[in-house]
Amino acid sequence: MEKERERKFFTLCDREIKSVYTPADIQGMDYERDSGMPGEYPFTRGIHSNMYRGRLWTIRQIAGYGSPEATNQRYKYLLKMGQTGINYIEDQPTKMGFDSDHLMAEGEIGREGVPIDSLEDMEIAFDGIPLDKIGVTLVTNHHAIFAMYLVAAQKMGFNLNDLRGTIRNDPFTCLNGTKTSSYPPEAAVRLSVDIIEYCLENVPKFNSTSITGQHYREAGCTATQEIAFAFSSAMALTEAVIDRGIDVDRFAPTLSFFFDVQMDFFEEIAKFRAGRRLWARTMRERFKAKNPNSWKFRFAGQTAGSSLTAQQPENNVVRTTIQALASVLAGIQSLHTTSSDEVYALPTEKAVRTAVRTQQIIAYETGVINAVDPLGGSYFVEKLTNDMEKEMEEYLRKIEGMGNGSILKGMIRATEEGYFQREFYRSALEYQRAVEKGEKTIVSVNKFVVEEEPELEILKISLAFQEEKIRRLQELRARRDNVQLQKVLGTLKEAAATKKNIMPYVIEAVSLYATEGEIIMALQEVLGSWKETPILC
Repeated sequence: MEKERERKFFTLCDREIKSVYTPADIQGMDYERDSGMPGEYPFTRGIHSNMYRGRLWTIRQIAGYGSPEATNQRYKYLLKMGQTGINYIEDQPTKMGFDSDHLMAEGEIGREGVPIDSLEDMEIAFDGIPLDKIGVTLVTNHHAIFAMYLVAAQKMGFNLNDLRGTIRNDPFTCLNGTKTSSYPPEAAVRLSVDIIEYCLENVPKFNSTSITGQHYREAGCTATQEIAFAFSSAMALTEAVIDRGIDVDRFAPTLSFFFDVQMDFFEEIAKFRAGRRLWARTMRERFKAKNPNSWKFRFAGQTAGSSLTAQQPENNVVRTTIQALASVLAGIQSLHTTSSDEVYALPTEKAVRTAVRTQQIIAYETGVINAVDPLGGSYFVEKLTNDMEKEMEEYLRKIEGMGNGSILKGMIRATEEGYFQREFYRSALEYQRAVEKGEKTIVSVNKFVVEEEPELEILKISLAFQEEKIRRLQELRARRDNVQLQKVLGTLKEAAATKKNIMPYVIEAVSLYATEGEIIMALQEVLGSWKETPILC
């Protein structure tokens, strides 16, 4: 045998790869049982029979920065460039539940997303956007933000029955991934089910939950862990929904997922193929869902921000392109392509236009969309798919065991005991050590290094804007009906204490221009707040 460059070859997540794969590697695999045709159970090859021959994936760039006005301009710019959906992202104070005049918001307003304090901000951010025609993803867990979006839409003349989109509404990613949960685990789950129940009754075309594995992957976990931990979150929430008395076939078709897409091309494709099959089997066999739409694994994705490099940032365009191509070959439903300059700041118009064009070139020039699941039948891809599904199942069994047969109890216990944090840290540390030893190559970082200062135009957020934002918020507080608002906040607390669905009360408070921070503080008086316990790895 000819000499090879390395003694052994591994995927990004340290899965050893043979030099060649043959039918012997997929012995025992049954085509009808384990693959099937696209659009048919178990959906390994795709959730639609004709996939992109029928409809392209949604181009949905995450956007939000500076002010509601600036964010509105960016939304309109992206739609003009050919984006087909909107991804709302809020700044860090809004994520944490702090109003712009809170001490903890100082210096951070508008830097990582749009600052939304009240209904007034939401009206500005979505002014002139055709919300009955454009699907909007709200990357938030906060009831106040969702209520502001619904009320703003109605004030602009849209009917709730016509609104399309998704809200993240994933309690466990906020507890374990973004660390932005305002409430303890049990309360957070209960409030997520409130949104699900409200959407089913009042906003029927809006997907009430997007389980997010992307934050886990960006925190350092492996491809297998990313899917497994997201599935455990989704299964826990499904269990809670069923406990509320909601039929699984009412809820499951409104559930979707959001994942990271990293640099190992085939591992990422196999990850999603394994996820489709495992989710279909889980919903049909474990939760006894009867509607085929309940079995479908619908996922959006984002090319990996953690793979971008500050060194030679022009290389990031190449990285994003490869990750976007893997997403499409894996059968993604909605995609955000990360801009080359996001390693430094929020993207400029030029950089985000290139990111949109990357998706459009893949869609219209490469021909990869012409056949459904073109990599299906590859011995290598099928072997990776089978192996990763087995590894995912092992993690799910472990978490379920922590709950003595209840995945919901297992997730709560795992969260409280810091299980996920230990797994993230361990995986991230192993990867970092491999990079530092040169066992894994990052071009321009630990190999092919060039000492030069990049010439980049960076988007900068003015501090003067932050002062203006605080002034406008304080003026709003002065002119609204504060007496009536305090009464409504009182009824909101009563609803939270008596376990009523809080959404109608949040909507009433929002309509009186209550701020996000005021609503969260009112709920925390009843439900408590969450502070993560430090862990030792």
